[in-house]
Amino acid sequence: MLRVVLIDIILFLLPFMVYAAYMVWVKGVAPKSAMSGAPVLWLIVAGFVVLIVGFLTLVQFSGGDRAGTYHPSVLEDGVIKPGSID
Repeated sequence: MLRVVLIDIILFLLPFMVYAAYMVWVKGVAPKSAMSGAPVLWLIVAGFVVLIVGFLTLVQFSGGDRAGTYHPSVLEDGVIKPGSID
């Protein structure tokens, strides 16, 4: 779960990091003042857009077969056999 939260945070902060990198490398602004005068509202909107696209990509391309049958985890002979989707 922590991995998913960290990925979400990174996806949201990605536009801020790209903007700061652009200001430092292309415009030659000092790193401490790279975010002063930044279009924060647009960066927040872009962050949410990137985050939603990431969510939709994760939902679309992860997981098992949607038409399959779920078999839950079972305990057999003291060993936990993981669940699966057939």
